[in-house]
Parts: sequence; structure tokens; C-alpha cells
Amino acid sequence: MANRRFGLGRLMGGSQKPGGTNQDDESDLGFGSSFGGVVRRMINRDGSFNIRREGVRLRDINAYVYLVTLGWGKLLLVVLGAYMIFNAVFALIYLGLGIETLSGGEAIEGWFNQFSYAFFFSAQTFTTVGYGAISPIGLLTNFVASIEAMIGLMGFAVATGVLWGRFSRPSAKIGFSKKGIIAPYQDINSFQFRMVNRRKNQLIELEVMVTLMYYKMVDGVRKQHFARLPLERDSVALFPLTWTVVHPIDRTSPLYNLSQEDLEMKYAEFLIIVKAYDDTFAQHVHLRTSYRYDELLFGAKFVKIFFDDEEGNIKLEMDKISHCERAELNSY
Repeated sequence: MANRRFGLGRLMGGSQKPGGTNQDDESDLGFGSSFGGVVRRMINRDGSFNIRREGVRLRDINAYVYLVTLGWGKLLLVVLGAYMIFNAVFALIYLGLGIETLSGGEAIEGWFNQFSYAFFFSAQTFTTVGYGAISPIGLLTNFVASIEAMIGLMGFAVATGVLWGRFSRPSAKIGFSKKGIIAPYQDINSFQFRMVNRRKNQLIELEVMVTLMYYKMVDGVRKQHFARLPLERDSVALFPLTWTVVHPIDRTSPLYNLSQEDLEMKYAEFLIIVKAYDDTFAQHVHLRTSYRYDELLFGAKFVKIFFDDEEGNIKLEMDKISHCERAELNSY
């Protein structure tokens, strides 16, 4: 079925909007037009850009932004690692001053036992717990302990700010279907994908923009080209259930009269940008994803995943957002 042409596009020579306006706009998304080779993909499925930065200097790194955007598992490892290293360093300082400068330390034998004793004193000082079982002796050791306590208070203030920043930052959890599909639509065909809100927060005023990226030889040079895909509906006021985003493949579409092999030859990628207003945080949220040519199903349609139950409520089966069934495409 993929070898036949079902009204799927005119990428070979660019595309025209109704009225003759060129749809290619290489500056819209900020990706440029030429990399000298084929890029695996522009936008990863998780919404991140497929860009590896090199030549980054230390002053270019913002620790707060890095920690706020870091995954929870990695953040916990960073915090735990910093906590252990910090206390280990101060434990070594206390050992350098002499274990006898910590009350009860003169009775501790063995380097490891002494290090453990100093480490736990450092942890108590750093967290300002102060059980009282261990205390510093002498001016120099008290001075070091007071410096550690001050650093500990500042460290916890920073950690609190990072956690607040993570919890207060609005974030949407929109689930996208695993595959984009080429499906029959009225008497033509269409490109479709489906979305669902996986959280209970209310998203309103959703807007979607779909751009097709493809490669084309221009004067012997391979260049990226971008074409905005007009949608059946590019915004919805409310998002309580699912939203199947549809691009009709009519004669003005850049996908008109292309087969699956044509899309593969052009390394086509559908770039998805979603903007919504989060009613919980009273702020806008943005999401991105993409579908490559090899993430398309030809001749399929999404199955219905919401139903009314016996009590008159609507049941939404979110785990079936990607479920499809076969559908015969229309021939033009």
C-alpha cells in the first residue's frame, strides 16, 4: 500500500499556499537551512532539540537553570553527592586539625573510625542539628565549625529555592500518540496525530503549529526546507478529552501526491509545537515533539477511546491513545 500514491505532496519543487504564496519559510523555527548533511531529527520525541553544544565556557553555565530543569532522579543524585562530598571535605579538615579537637575524639582509634567520627560531626554542624554529643574544642576548630554552619544554612537556602522553582514552574504533561498516521479524511486523505492531557490540571486555549521539514537539493547542495501545514483546526478552547490534529492533504498541501518512499527519500519530519494556558498556574506552557518519516502509519485511523458509562459519566481510556485500526486510503 505504501508504494501507491494517495495524495501525499509536492516537496520536489516547493509548495504554494492558495493564492500562490510560497509556504517554505526557513526562518520561522530558527533551524537554518543547511547543515551539509542529513540530521537524524530536529526535535526529539521528548521535546528537546537534537543539538549537542560544544565550546561552552564555565561562565555560560547557569547552575540554577541546570538544577531546575534536571530530572528528579539526577537532581537527587546531585544533592546527595554534594552533601557527601561536602561533609567528607570538612571531615578531612577536622582530622587535619587533630581528632582530639573534637570532644571524645581522643578515645577513637583507627583512621576510618576517626574519619567517621569527624564526618558525623560535620553532618551535625552542616545541618545545624547539634546533638551535643560531639563539640569542637579550641579556637581554630570552633572557627571552622562556624564557617561550615554558615555554608550549611546558605546551601539549604539554595536547595529550597531550587525545589520551589521546580514545584512552582508550570509544566504540562500532554501525551502524544506514538505514531503519526496518514488516514482517510472526507473524500481525501490527511496527516493526523492525537493528544491527551495526562494530568488533572485544566489546559485551555490550546494552539498547535505543525511544520514539515524536508531535504531538497539546491544548486548541488542539500538544504533543509520548512513548510507550514494548514490544519483543520489549529486551536481549541477546552481540552477535556483527546484532540486529533488533522492536516487535510488537498492539492495545496506540500504532502500532495507523495508516497511513503518519497517522504523517506526526503527524510521528512513533522515538527509539532503546542501552546496552552494552564489554569492551575495561570501561565502559558509550551510543548514540542516530532514525527519522522519512519514514525508514520499509512492507511490507518485512530479508534475511539472515550465512552459514556452507565452513570452518565465520560470514561477516557488514556492508555489507548495510540491505538489504530486499518483504513483504506482514498485515491485521487
